[in-house]
Amino acid sequence: MALVGYEWLVVIVVLVVIFLWGPQKLPEFARSIGLARKEFEKASKEVSAPSASTTTQSTSDSLIVAAKELGISTEGKTKEEIAKEIAEKASKK
Repeated sequence: MALVGYEWLVVIVVLVVIFLWGPQKLPEFARSIGLARKEFEKASKEVSAPSASTTTQSTSDSLIVAAKELGISTEGKTKEEIAKEIAEKASKK
């Protein structure tokens, strides 16, 4: 089976890498690439994680704003209790 197209490019790149760094440096090079990929994935997860907590915070903020507009005290109450009082007060109006 003959090598055509991109196969030659891959072979040439591998030979150049071996020539430049030597065969004893290749495992170290591969390990550093793996660590870089691991750090990238970790950073990607950290960037996407705060968006969930931001949504929860904005929901609780809107509950507190609605409760204050209706004259409901929010101190010492859970979100569920506040939501229940808002629903009761809104249904009376």
